[in-house]
Amino acid sequence: MASIAAQPSVTDYLSKKQKEAPKDLATEWAEIEELHNKKLWHQLTLKLLGFVKHPSLQKGDSLIQLYNSFISSFENKINPLSLVEIVVVVIDQFSNKKDAIAFLEKIETKVKSNTDALNLTKVLEGQIYLEKLNDLESTKKIIEDVEGTLDSVDGVTPVHGRFYLLASHYYRIQGDHAQYYRTALRYLGCTDLDNLSEDTKHQQAFFLGLAALLGEGVYNLGELLTHPVLESLKETENAWLVELLYAFNAGDINKFENMKPQWSTVADLAAQELFLRQKISLLCLMEMTFKRPSHDRQLTFVEISRETKLPLNEIELLVMKALSQGLVKGAIDQVAGTVNMTWVQPRVLDRNQISNMVQKLDVWCKHVNTMEKLLEEKASEILTL
Repeated sequence: MASIAAQPSVTDYLSKKQKEAPKDLATEWAEIEELHNKKLWHQLTLKLLGFVKHPSLQKGDSLIQLYNSFISSFENKINPLSLVEIVVVVIDQFSNKKDAIAFLEKIETKVKSNTDALNLTKVLEGQIYLEKLNDLESTKKIIEDVEGTLDSVDGVTPVHGRFYLLASHYYRIQGDHAQYYRTALRYLGCTDLDNLSEDTKHQQAFFLGLAALLGEGVYNLGELLTHPVLESLKETENAWLVELLYAFNAGDINKFENMKPQWSTVADLAAQELFLRQKISLLCLMEMTFKRPSHDRQLTFVEISRETKLPLNEIELLVMKALSQGLVKGAIDQVAGTVNMTWVQPRVLDRNQISNMVQKLDVWCKHVNTMEKLLEEKASEILTL
């Protein structure tokens, strides 16, 4: 029976690496050995976090050897989250991605006492399942497990950004535009845009724009319109998408129709023209309600038909859909052909909408002043009643 070669000791491994390495890297190995011998685990951890990214270690299985021959001997001394951060770099060297999953599952058992470290390990597994193994079912299970944990945490952890990036990729592959829109926005909320390349920002902005338009139940576009990531689309061939998003946010159906030569070049948008028309009609109804002063929110079917460019016999159905989705509140008078609106769903407003609100506040203030003066003038008559 063939004998199994014994694993070299930590001392032998470090000595060998110092002899084989070029002068500058040999100095790094010597410093690592000194920190290890002195049992300065925190300093050694900080050193390793940078050392594993050294260009000369990115070839072959150098990092896997480093982990198995050295780091594994004191992994219980390393902060769990820092250990997983080191593992982030190591797993790239596994040519067999199922072996990478098995490696991460072992790491899971070692860091399970630390929620952030455990979640990050699962996210790394999810990335491999999704991007390398095309295992959507396993990815979905990981997303559900980790999301439940993150939702109960106050603030933003080091895991949030990576998790939302994984989730957004999964939902984009699944074609779930609404979920992609929500998770991609959350990812950007956890990420410094300065750390992203221009191509990455452009891609994020483009996919988010499409998801905002195609997402079922996505009617609040203001959050995206005020996000700096959209700046990356300006001065590009996709700059029209920003203009189209503003048209939807304002319920501007004329603009939508005029821009058809541009948006119809995107296959996903062209295939969903009927859905897009229904969506902008609902946004148009919301905008009509928003623009009206609170004391005059009676809309006639004829007015709605004129603004939405829908046949008169489809207006009642449009209003019912808006009411059922909680976009507006009110009551339909079928006999009179009117809708009495009492509320419109709050949204993030653009500059034009804010300007409109300022004007309404001015009108409201004038009404209050008029009422105040009336009370002053009629006070004596009221008191003598």
